[in-house]
Amino acid sequence: MSVLTPLLLRGLTGSARRLPVPRAQVHSMPPEQKLGVLELAIGLTSCMVTFLLPAGWILSHLESYKKRG
Repeated sequence: MSVLTPLLLRGLTGSARRLPVPRAQVHSMPPEQKLGVLELAIGLTSCMVTFLLPAGWILSHLESYKKRG
């Protein structure tokens, strides 16, 4: 590593340090209505189906994928 490398790196990153970073002012309040059992069940079921259905499809067709490649 040459003597100039740290100076070059400091010159490249120096301008990025001076840029202002906007801060988000996020304030939250408690929910106005509590979620019911049905709403929770629908939400959890849709999340599980979203993640598990593609994985199940791939696992069930794994042998056909192996034959292609």
